[in-house]
Amino acid sequence: MGELKKTENWVAGLQWLFFIFANIVIIPVTVGKAFQLSDNAIMTTLQLSFIVTGCACVFQALWGHRRAILEGQSGLWWGMILTTVSIATAQGISLGELGGSLAVGILISAAITVVVGIFGWGTALAKLFKPGVMGVFMLLFGFQLIQIFLKGMLGIPMGNTPDNVSIVGSIAILSIIMMLLMVVVNVTLPNKISKYSLLIGIVIGWAAFAIFLGEEKTVESSSSFTFDFFLLGKPEFNIGIIIVAVVTGILNLANTFGALKGTEDLYESDTSKKQFSASLIISGIFTGISGLLGLVPYAPFVSSIGFLKQSGIIHRMPFIIGGVLFLMMGVFPPVAHFFSNIPLSVGSTVLFVSYLQLLMSSLDFLKKVKFNKRNVYRSAIPIFVAVVIMTFPESYFASIPTYIQPFIHNGLLVGITLALVLENIIPWDKIQEKGDKNQNKSLITNNSVK
Repeated sequence: MGELKKTENWVAGLQWLFFIFANIVIIPVTVGKAFQLSDNAIMTTLQLSFIVTGCACVFQALWGHRRAILEGQSGLWWGMILTTVSIATAQGISLGELGGSLAVGILISAAITVVVGIFGWGTALAKLFKPGVMGVFMLLFGFQLIQIFLKGMLGIPMGNTPDNVSIVGSIAILSIIMMLLMVVVNVTLPNKISKYSLLIGIVIGWAAFAIFLGEEKTVESSSSFTFDFFLLGKPEFNIGIIIVAVVTGILNLANTFGALKGTEDLYESDTSKKQFSASLIISGIFTGISGLLGLVPYAPFVSSIGFLKQSGIIHRMPFIIGGVLFLMMGVFPPVAHFFSNIPLSVGSTVLFVSYLQLLMSSLDFLKKVKFNKRNVYRSAIPIFVAVVIMTFPESYFASIPTYIQPFIHNGLLVGITLALVLENIIPWDKIQEKGDKNQNKSLITNNSVK
Protein backbone atom coordinates (compact mmCIF):
# COMPACT_ATOMS: atom_id res chain seq x y z
CA MET A 1 0.00 0.00 0.00
CA GLY A 2 2.94 2.29 0.64
CA GLU A 3 3.87 2.19 -3.05
CA LEU A 4 0.38 3.40 -4.00
CA LYS A 5 0.87 6.56 -1.93
CA LYS A 6 3.98 7.64 -3.84
CA THR A 7 3.25 10.48 -6.27
CA GLU A 8 6.01 9.39 -8.66
CA ASN A 9 4.33 6.00 -9.09
CA TRP A 10 1.08 7.66 -10.17
CA VAL A 11 2.89 10.01 -12.57
CA ALA A 12 4.78 7.04 -14.02
CA GLY A 13 1.50 5.09 -14.07
CA LEU A 14 -0.05 7.86 -16.15
CA GLN A 15 2.86 7.56 -18.57
CA TRP A 16 2.21 3.81 -18.78
CA LEU A 17 -1.51 4.49 -19.32
CA PHE A 18 -0.82 6.64 -22.36
CA PHE A 19 1.76 4.18 -23.70
CA ILE A 20 -0.79 1.35 -23.43
CA PHE A 21 -3.49 3.61 -24.86
CA ALA A 22 -1.40 4.74 -27.84
CA ASN A 23 -0.45 1.15 -28.68
CA ILE A 24 -3.96 -0.28 -28.39
CA VAL A 25 -6.53 2.36 -29.37
CA ILE A 26 -6.00 2.31 -33.14
CA ILE A 27 -5.93 -1.51 -33.40
CA PRO A 28 -9.64 -2.31 -32.84
CA VAL A 29 -10.65 0.79 -34.79
CA THR A 30 -8.61 -0.11 -37.89
CA VAL A 31 -9.67 -3.77 -37.75
CA GLY A 32 -13.31 -2.73 -37.31
CA LYS A 33 -13.10 -0.39 -40.31
CA ALA A 34 -11.37 -3.09 -42.39
CA PHE A 35 -14.17 -5.56 -41.57
CA GLN A 36 -16.81 -2.86 -42.20
CA LEU A 37 -18.30 -3.25 -38.72
CA SER A 38 -21.05 -0.94 -37.48
CA ASP A 39 -20.21 1.92 -35.11
CA ASN A 40 -21.80 -0.04 -32.26
CA ALA A 41 -19.61 -3.07 -33.01
CA ILE A 42 -16.46 -0.93 -33.25
CA MET A 43 -17.31 0.75 -29.96
CA THR A 44 -17.83 -2.67 -28.40
CA THR A 45 -14.49 -4.02 -29.63
CA LEU A 46 -12.82 -0.83 -28.41
CA GLN A 47 -14.22 -1.08 -24.88
CA LEU A 48 -13.53 -4.81 -24.72
CA SER A 49 -9.95 -4.16 -25.90
CA PHE A 50 -9.44 -1.66 -23.07
CA ILE A 51 -10.87 -4.03 -20.44
CA VAL A 52 -9.11 -7.20 -21.64
CA THR A 53 -5.77 -5.43 -22.17
CA GLY A 54 -5.87 -3.86 -18.71
CA CYS A 55 -6.58 -7.27 -17.16
CA ALA A 56 -3.84 -8.94 -19.23
CA CYS A 57 -1.23 -6.39 -18.09
CA VAL A 58 -2.13 -6.81 -14.41
CA PHE A 59 -2.18 -10.62 -14.69
CA GLN A 60 1.26 -10.70 -16.31
CA ALA A 61 2.72 -8.30 -13.73
CA LEU A 62 1.35 -10.25 -10.76
CA TRP A 63 1.28 -13.89 -11.89
CA GLY A 64 3.04 -14.09 -15.26
CA HIS A 65 6.57 -12.99 -16.09
CA ARG A 66 6.30 -10.39 -13.28
CA ARG A 67 7.94 -7.61 -15.31
CA ALA A 68 6.70 -4.25 -16.54
CA ILE A 69 6.06 -5.37 -20.12
CA LEU A 70 2.92 -4.35 -21.98
CA GLU A 71 0.68 -7.34 -22.72
CA GLY A 72 -1.36 -6.13 -25.63
CA GLN A 73 -2.88 -6.94 -28.98
CA SER A 74 0.01 -8.30 -31.00
CA GLY A 75 1.36 -6.21 -33.85
CA LEU A 76 2.24 -9.43 -35.67
CA TRP A 77 -1.40 -10.55 -35.52
CA TRP A 78 -2.66 -7.06 -36.34
CA GLY A 79 -0.49 -6.77 -39.44
CA MET A 80 -1.45 -10.27 -40.57
CA ILE A 81 -5.16 -9.57 -40.16
CA LEU A 82 -5.05 -6.27 -42.09
CA THR A 83 -2.97 -7.89 -44.84
CA THR A 84 -5.29 -10.89 -45.02
CA VAL A 85 -8.35 -8.64 -45.40
CA SER A 86 -6.90 -7.22 -48.61
CA ILE A 87 -5.95 -10.68 -49.93
CA ALA A 88 -9.29 -12.26 -49.01
CA THR A 89 -11.23 -9.46 -50.67
CA ALA A 90 -9.23 -9.93 -53.88
CA GLN A 91 -10.00 -13.69 -53.75
CA GLY A 92 -13.73 -13.15 -53.28
CA ILE A 93 -13.77 -14.44 -49.70
CA SER A 94 -16.47 -12.70 -47.65
CA LEU A 95 -15.45 -10.73 -44.57
CA GLY A 96 -17.72 -12.93 -42.45
CA GLU A 97 -15.97 -16.09 -43.65
CA LEU A 98 -12.58 -14.47 -43.10
CA GLY A 99 -13.41 -13.32 -39.58
CA GLY A 100 -14.95 -16.66 -38.64
CA SER A 101 -11.98 -18.63 -39.96
CA LEU A 102 -9.58 -16.32 -38.15
CA ALA A 103 -11.52 -16.95 -34.93
CA VAL A 104 -11.06 -20.71 -35.31
CA GLY A 105 -7.34 -20.31 -36.05
CA ILE A 106 -6.90 -17.96 -33.09
CA LEU A 107 -8.58 -20.43 -30.71
CA ILE A 108 -6.34 -23.25 -31.97
CA SER A 109 -3.20 -21.12 -31.56
CA ALA A 110 -4.38 -20.11 -28.07
CA ALA A 111 -4.65 -23.77 -27.09
CA ILE A 112 -1.16 -24.44 -28.48
CA THR A 113 0.30 -21.51 -26.53
CA VAL A 114 -1.29 -22.67 -23.26
CA VAL A 115 -0.05 -26.24 -23.81
CA VAL A 116 3.48 -24.98 -24.48
CA GLY A 117 3.33 -23.02 -21.23
CA ILE A 118 1.83 -25.82 -19.11
CA PHE A 119 4.40 -28.41 -20.20
CA GLY A 120 7.29 -25.97 -19.85
CA TRP A 121 8.32 -26.14 -23.50
CA GLY A 122 8.90 -22.40 -23.65
CA THR A 123 12.57 -22.68 -22.72
CA ALA A 124 13.17 -25.32 -25.40
CA LEU A 125 11.38 -23.29 -28.06
CA ALA A 126 13.26 -20.17 -26.99
CA LYS A 127 16.47 -21.92 -28.07
CA LEU A 128 15.15 -21.97 -31.65
CA PHE A 129 14.80 -18.20 -31.58
CA LYS A 130 18.53 -17.55 -31.69
CA PRO A 131 20.00 -14.02 -31.85
CA GLY A 132 19.99 -14.22 -35.65
CA VAL A 133 16.28 -15.07 -35.71
CA MET A 134 15.38 -12.40 -33.17
CA GLY A 135 17.42 -9.77 -35.02
CA VAL A 136 15.57 -10.53 -38.25
CA PHE A 137 12.23 -10.64 -36.43
CA MET A 138 12.74 -7.26 -34.75
CA LEU A 139 13.77 -5.63 -38.03
CA LEU A 140 10.93 -7.08 -40.12
CA PHE A 141 8.44 -6.44 -37.33
CA GLY A 142 9.53 -2.80 -37.43
CA PHE A 143 9.17 -2.67 -41.22
CA GLN A 144 5.61 -3.99 -41.12
CA LEU A 145 4.38 -1.78 -38.29
CA ILE A 146 6.17 1.36 -39.49
CA GLN A 147 4.43 0.86 -42.84
CA ILE A 148 1.06 0.79 -41.05
CA PHE A 149 1.87 3.83 -38.91
CA LEU A 150 3.19 5.80 -41.88
CA LYS A 151 -0.11 5.25 -43.69
CA GLY A 152 -1.94 6.64 -40.66
CA MET A 153 0.40 9.64 -40.54
CA LEU A 154 -0.32 10.43 -44.18
CA GLY A 155 -4.09 10.11 -43.85
CA ILE A 156 -4.27 6.85 -45.82
CA PRO A 157 -6.97 4.41 -44.62
CA MET A 158 -5.73 1.13 -43.14
CA GLY A 159 -6.88 -2.31 -44.18
CA ASN A 160 -8.65 -2.71 -47.53
CA THR A 161 -7.42 0.52 -49.12
CA PRO A 162 -9.23 1.77 -52.27
CA ASP A 163 -7.12 2.18 -55.43
CA ASN A 164 -7.90 5.89 -55.74
CA VAL A 165 -6.79 6.86 -52.22
CA SER A 166 -4.18 9.60 -51.85
CA ILE A 167 -2.12 11.36 -49.19
CA VAL A 168 -3.98 14.05 -47.22
CA GLY A 169 -1.55 16.98 -47.27
CA SER A 170 -2.75 18.78 -44.13
CA ILE A 171 -2.65 15.60 -42.03
CA ALA A 172 0.76 14.65 -43.41
CA ILE A 173 2.29 18.06 -42.61
CA LEU A 174 0.96 18.05 -39.04
CA SER A 175 2.18 14.48 -38.53
CA ILE A 176 5.68 15.29 -39.78
CA ILE A 177 5.93 18.36 -37.52
CA MET A 178 4.73 16.31 -34.57
CA MET A 179 7.20 13.51 -35.37
CA LEU A 180 10.12 15.95 -35.57
CA LEU A 181 9.07 17.51 -32.26
CA MET A 182 9.08 14.12 -30.52
CA VAL A 183 12.46 13.19 -32.01
CA VAL A 184 13.95 16.52 -30.88
CA VAL A 185 12.58 15.97 -27.37
CA ASN A 186 14.09 12.48 -27.26
CA VAL A 187 17.46 13.53 -28.66
CA THR A 188 18.13 16.88 -27.00
CA LEU A 189 16.30 17.09 -23.67
CA PRO A 190 17.38 15.38 -20.41
CA ASN A 191 15.89 12.00 -19.58
CA LYS A 192 13.65 13.39 -16.83
CA ILE A 193 11.75 15.26 -19.58
CA SER A 194 12.31 13.05 -22.64
CA LYS A 195 10.84 10.02 -20.87
CA TYR A 196 7.47 11.77 -21.14
CA SER A 197 7.82 12.37 -24.90
CA LEU A 198 5.00 9.96 -25.70
CA LEU A 199 2.63 11.78 -23.36
CA ILE A 200 3.82 15.14 -24.70
CA GLY A 201 3.28 13.96 -28.28
CA ILE A 202 -0.28 12.79 -27.66
CA VAL A 203 -1.37 15.92 -25.79
CA ILE A 204 0.22 18.45 -28.15
CA GLY A 205 -0.65 16.45 -31.28
CA TRP A 206 -4.29 16.00 -30.33
CA ALA A 207 -4.65 19.68 -29.40
CA ALA A 208 -2.95 20.82 -32.62
CA PHE A 209 -5.17 18.55 -34.70
CA ALA A 210 -8.31 19.94 -33.03
CA ILE A 211 -7.15 23.55 -33.53
CA PHE A 212 -5.96 23.34 -37.14
CA LEU A 213 -7.91 20.43 -38.63
CA GLY A 214 -10.99 20.16 -36.44
CA GLU A 215 -12.45 17.25 -34.53
CA GLU A 216 -12.09 13.74 -35.92
CA LYS A 217 -14.84 11.32 -34.93
CA THR A 218 -13.64 7.74 -35.11
CA VAL A 219 -17.02 6.45 -33.93
CA GLU A 220 -20.31 8.31 -33.59
CA SER A 221 -21.18 9.62 -30.12
CA SER A 222 -24.50 7.78 -30.33
CA SER A 223 -22.79 4.38 -30.67
CA SER A 224 -23.15 2.06 -27.70
CA PHE A 225 -21.72 -1.11 -26.19
CA THR A 226 -23.54 -4.22 -27.44
CA PHE A 227 -21.83 -7.36 -26.17
CA ASP A 228 -21.65 -10.37 -28.45
CA PHE A 229 -19.28 -13.22 -29.25
CA PHE A 230 -17.36 -13.51 -32.53
CA LEU A 231 -17.82 -9.89 -33.58
CA LEU A 232 -15.74 -10.40 -36.74
CA GLY A 233 -17.77 -13.40 -37.87
CA LYS A 234 -19.21 -16.66 -36.61
CA PRO A 235 -16.85 -19.69 -36.82
CA GLU A 236 -16.05 -20.76 -40.39
CA PHE A 237 -13.59 -23.31 -41.75
CA ASN A 238 -11.55 -21.81 -44.58
CA ILE A 239 -8.49 -24.06 -44.30
CA GLY A 240 -6.08 -21.53 -45.83
CA ILE A 241 -7.05 -18.78 -43.39
CA ILE A 242 -6.96 -21.18 -40.42
CA ILE A 243 -3.48 -22.44 -41.36
CA VAL A 244 -2.15 -18.89 -41.64
CA ALA A 245 -3.69 -18.02 -38.26
CA VAL A 246 -2.12 -21.06 -36.57
CA VAL A 247 1.29 -20.33 -38.12
CA THR A 248 0.97 -16.72 -36.99
CA GLY A 249 0.15 -17.91 -33.48
CA ILE A 250 3.26 -20.10 -33.37
CA LEU A 251 5.50 -17.36 -34.75
CA ASN A 252 3.87 -14.94 -32.33
CA LEU A 253 5.81 -16.74 -29.58
CA ALA A 254 8.76 -14.69 -30.83
CA ASN A 255 7.15 -11.70 -29.13
CA THR A 256 7.31 -13.47 -25.76
CA PHE A 257 10.91 -14.57 -26.24
CA GLY A 258 11.95 -11.19 -27.64
CA ALA A 259 10.30 -9.14 -24.89
CA LEU A 260 11.60 -11.31 -22.04
CA LYS A 261 15.11 -11.75 -23.44
CA GLY A 262 15.28 -8.09 -24.43
CA THR A 263 14.55 -6.92 -20.88
CA GLU A 264 17.03 -9.23 -19.14
CA ASP A 265 19.72 -6.54 -19.07
CA LEU A 266 17.29 -4.00 -17.62
CA TYR A 267 16.24 -6.36 -14.82
CA GLU A 268 19.76 -7.78 -14.46
CA SER A 269 18.47 -11.35 -14.43
CA ASP A 270 17.96 -14.18 -16.92
CA THR A 271 14.42 -15.28 -17.69
CA SER A 272 13.61 -18.48 -15.79
CA LYS A 273 11.70 -21.48 -17.09
CA LYS A 274 8.90 -20.58 -14.67
CA GLN A 275 8.65 -17.05 -16.09
CA PHE A 276 8.47 -18.33 -19.67
CA SER A 277 5.77 -20.85 -18.73
CA ALA A 278 3.64 -18.42 -16.72
CA SER A 279 3.89 -15.75 -19.42
CA LEU A 280 2.87 -18.17 -22.18
CA ILE A 281 -0.08 -19.54 -20.20
CA ILE A 282 -1.46 -16.05 -19.56
CA SER A 283 -0.85 -14.96 -23.18
CA GLY A 284 -2.60 -18.12 -24.37
CA ILE A 285 -5.61 -17.55 -22.11
CA PHE A 286 -6.08 -13.97 -23.26
CA THR A 287 -5.54 -15.02 -26.88
CA GLY A 288 -8.41 -17.48 -26.40
CA ILE A 289 -10.56 -14.71 -24.96
CA SER A 290 -9.73 -12.52 -27.96
CA GLY A 291 -10.75 -15.33 -30.33
CA LEU A 292 -14.13 -15.64 -28.64
CA LEU A 293 -14.76 -11.89 -28.63
CA GLY A 294 -13.40 -10.99 -32.07
CA LEU A 295 -10.33 -9.09 -30.84
CA VAL A 296 -6.72 -9.13 -32.02
CA PRO A 297 -4.76 -11.78 -30.01
CA TYR A 298 -2.31 -10.98 -27.24
CA ALA A 299 1.44 -11.12 -26.60
CA PRO A 300 4.11 -9.21 -24.66
CA PHE A 301 5.10 -6.09 -26.62
CA VAL A 302 8.73 -5.94 -27.72
CA SER A 303 8.26 -2.17 -28.06
CA SER A 304 8.18 -2.14 -24.25
CA ILE A 305 11.96 -2.54 -24.40
CA GLY A 306 12.37 0.86 -26.04
CA PHE A 307 9.85 2.43 -23.68
CA LEU A 308 11.62 1.01 -20.61
CA LYS A 309 15.01 2.19 -21.85
CA GLN A 310 13.67 5.62 -22.71
CA SER A 311 11.58 6.18 -19.58
CA GLY A 312 13.51 4.17 -17.00
CA ILE A 313 10.18 3.06 -15.45
CA ILE A 314 11.01 -0.62 -14.84
CA HIS A 315 9.15 -1.17 -11.55
CA ARG A 316 5.88 -3.07 -11.62
CA MET A 317 3.71 -0.74 -9.52
CA PRO A 318 3.46 2.10 -12.10
CA PHE A 319 2.75 -0.52 -14.75
CA ILE A 320 -0.03 -2.08 -12.65
CA ILE A 321 -1.51 1.38 -12.01
CA GLY A 322 -1.46 2.09 -15.75
CA GLY A 323 -3.12 -1.26 -16.50
CA VAL A 324 -5.90 -0.71 -13.95
CA LEU A 325 -6.55 2.82 -15.23
CA PHE A 326 -6.74 1.49 -18.79
CA LEU A 327 -9.21 -1.18 -17.68
CA MET A 328 -11.35 1.52 -16.04
CA MET A 329 -11.40 3.49 -19.30
CA GLY A 330 -13.18 0.54 -20.89
CA VAL A 331 -15.65 0.13 -18.03
CA PHE A 332 -16.98 3.69 -18.31
CA PRO A 333 -18.43 4.34 -21.81
CA PRO A 334 -18.11 8.17 -21.71
CA VAL A 335 -14.38 7.85 -21.02
CA ALA A 336 -13.95 5.28 -23.78
CA HIS A 337 -15.95 7.51 -26.17
CA PHE A 338 -13.74 10.49 -25.41
CA PHE A 339 -10.43 8.70 -25.86
CA SER A 340 -11.63 6.75 -28.89
CA ASN A 341 -11.75 10.01 -30.82
CA ILE A 342 -8.00 10.57 -30.76
CA PRO A 343 -7.08 11.22 -34.41
CA LEU A 344 -5.58 8.12 -36.01
CA SER A 345 -2.78 10.26 -37.43
CA VAL A 346 -1.77 11.39 -33.92
CA GLY A 347 -1.76 7.85 -32.55
CA SER A 348 0.13 6.63 -35.61
CA THR A 349 2.78 9.35 -35.28
CA VAL A 350 3.40 8.61 -31.61
CA LEU A 351 3.76 4.90 -32.35
CA PHE A 352 5.94 5.61 -35.39
CA VAL A 353 8.50 7.36 -33.19
CA SER A 354 8.18 4.77 -30.43
CA TYR A 355 8.74 1.81 -32.75
CA LEU A 356 11.87 3.30 -34.30
CA GLN A 357 13.58 1.84 -31.22
CA LEU A 358 13.07 -1.60 -32.77
CA LEU A 359 16.07 -0.90 -34.99
CA MET A 360 18.30 -0.72 -31.92
CA SER A 361 16.75 -3.89 -30.52
CA SER A 362 17.41 -5.64 -33.83
CA LEU A 363 21.02 -4.46 -33.95
CA ASP A 364 21.58 -5.58 -30.35
CA PHE A 365 20.60 -9.13 -31.34
CA LEU A 366 22.53 -9.07 -34.63
CA LYS A 367 25.68 -7.92 -32.81
CA LYS A 368 25.74 -11.35 -31.19
CA VAL A 369 26.12 -12.95 -34.64
CA LYS A 370 29.60 -13.01 -36.19
CA PHE A 371 28.98 -12.18 -39.83
CA ASN A 372 31.38 -12.73 -42.73
CA LYS A 373 31.09 -13.37 -46.46
CA ARG A 374 30.35 -17.06 -45.84
CA ASN A 375 27.47 -16.78 -43.38
CA VAL A 376 25.81 -13.46 -44.22
CA TYR A 377 23.12 -15.41 -46.10
CA ARG A 378 21.62 -16.57 -42.79
CA SER A 379 20.11 -13.09 -42.31
CA ALA A 380 20.36 -11.56 -45.78
CA ILE A 381 17.96 -14.04 -47.39
CA PRO A 382 15.12 -13.66 -44.83
CA ILE A 383 15.43 -9.87 -44.65
CA PHE A 384 15.63 -9.09 -48.36
CA VAL A 385 13.05 -11.67 -49.44
CA ALA A 386 10.58 -10.50 -46.77
CA VAL A 387 10.99 -6.80 -47.54
CA VAL A 388 10.50 -7.35 -51.27
CA ILE A 389 7.38 -9.47 -50.65
CA MET A 390 5.96 -6.61 -48.56
CA THR A 391 6.06 -4.40 -51.66
CA PHE A 392 4.29 -6.87 -53.99
CA PRO A 393 0.62 -6.23 -54.91
CA GLU A 394 -1.98 -8.99 -54.41
CA SER A 395 -2.16 -9.66 -58.16
CA TYR A 396 1.36 -11.14 -58.17
CA PHE A 397 0.15 -14.09 -56.08
CA ALA A 398 -2.91 -14.97 -58.19
CA SER A 399 -1.24 -18.10 -59.64
CA ILE A 400 -0.44 -19.53 -56.18
CA PRO A 401 -2.97 -21.91 -54.53
CA THR A 402 -5.48 -19.84 -52.58
CA TYR A 403 -4.98 -21.72 -49.30
CA ILE A 404 -1.34 -20.59 -49.00
CA GLN A 405 -1.69 -17.11 -50.52
CA PRO A 406 -2.34 -15.43 -47.13
CA PHE A 407 0.96 -16.85 -45.84
CA ILE A 408 3.11 -16.29 -48.93
CA HIS A 409 1.92 -12.70 -49.29
CA ASN A 410 2.87 -11.84 -45.69
CA GLY A 411 6.52 -10.80 -45.83
CA LEU A 412 6.91 -10.83 -42.06
CA LEU A 413 5.70 -14.43 -41.69
CA VAL A 414 7.83 -15.61 -44.62
CA GLY A 415 10.90 -13.80 -43.28
CA ILE A 416 10.61 -15.21 -39.76
CA THR A 417 10.01 -18.72 -41.12
CA LEU A 418 13.09 -18.49 -43.35
CA ALA A 419 15.19 -17.18 -40.46
CA LEU A 420 14.06 -20.03 -38.18
CA VAL A 421 14.85 -22.65 -40.83
CA LEU A 422 18.21 -21.21 -41.88
CA GLU A 423 19.45 -20.57 -38.34
CA ASN A 424 18.46 -23.99 -36.98
CA ILE A 425 19.15 -26.27 -39.96
CA ILE A 426 22.50 -25.01 -41.25
CA PRO A 427 25.55 -24.99 -38.89
CA TRP A 428 26.75 -21.53 -39.91
CA ASP A 429 29.34 -21.25 -37.14
CA LYS A 430 31.03 -24.50 -38.18
CA ILE A 431 31.11 -23.35 -41.79
CA GLN A 432 32.76 -20.16 -40.61
CA GLU A 433 35.36 -22.05 -38.57
CA LYS A 434 36.15 -24.35 -41.49
CA GLY A 435 36.67 -21.40 -43.79
CA ASP A 436 38.90 -19.67 -41.26
CA LYS A 437 41.01 -22.81 -40.80
CA ASN A 438 41.51 -23.21 -44.55
CA GLN A 439 42.49 -19.56 -44.79
CA ASN A 440 44.95 -19.94 -41.93
CA LYS A 441 46.49 -23.05 -43.52
CA SER A 442 46.93 -21.16 -46.78
CA LEU A 443 48.67 -18.30 -45.00
CA ILE A 444 50.99 -20.70 -43.18
CA THR A 445 51.89 -22.45 -46.46
CA ASN A 446 52.61 -19.15 -48.20
CA ASN A 447 54.79 -17.98 -45.34
CA SER A 448 56.70 -21.26 -45.36
CA VAL A 449 57.46 -20.92 -49.08
CA LYS A 450 58.74 -17.40 -48.54
